[in-house]
Amino acid sequence: MSTDVTLTTQQVVYQAASLLLSYPDEQLLERLEVLRGALEEAGFLADFAPTLAHLANQPLVDSQAFHVAEFDTSRRHALHLSYWTDGDTRRRGEVLAGIKQVYRDSGLLVDLGGELPDHLPLVLEFAALGDPQRGFELLTRYRPSLELLRMQLEKDDLPQAGIVRAVCATLPGKAPTTRAEVQAMVDAAMPQETVGLPSYGSEQAQYVEIQSRDAALGIQPSRPQPTDFQPTRGDTR
Repeated sequence: MSTDVTLTTQQVVYQAASLLLSYPDEQLLERLEVLRGALEEAGFLADFAPTLAHLANQPLVDSQAFHVAEFDTSRRHALHLSYWTDGDTRRRGEVLAGIKQVYRDSGLLVDLGGELPDHLPLVLEFAALGDPQRGFELLTRYRPSLELLRMQLEKDDLPQAGIVRAVCATLPGKAPTTRAEVQAMVDAAMPQETVGLPSYGSEQAQYVEIQSRDAALGIQPSRPQPTDFQPTRGDTR
């Protein structure tokens, strides 16, 4: 993690981010003040404040409709980490299997709740409450995905941009400022021919446009449920 962020602070940021990037419900609204207090103590309230206000100042049904429009049905703000780096390449299936294996290796039973294993709220909750070390390593591995998501949220002026920015601030290294810098991070992490990203230099490459993604990988508009991490000796499938 960033040398300036303690493990406890990291866990607060990850758990708050997991909750606030998930499909909102009444239980989340009841937790907003608790989250505000924890984030203020951790020193990250400023990054989360726009989303807290967004949820607190409008009817729940409006927040739910916003989430579906911006995160479930829009690819501009995809919350599936491997979507940003692997697109519709054959490699993505291997990547998803690898992430699921990380959950198995932790010795915890991870209830995916019908989601793919790279769903950001799930990975964040795993890092906060499941296996902090393995979760942190997953987030670090997918730093390029997080940065691309952050950039797109910032460009579209969405309140959740601060949340992703806070998560990135807990990870090692300097934050990239351009898509070219993110591409360099991707190229350093994996063979270029397996990366499903168009050139970041073009305006059309604001996000990956893959018409067959949903059908091929079974991604459906989701309403993430609380994840249950339980010790087990068995498989997590």
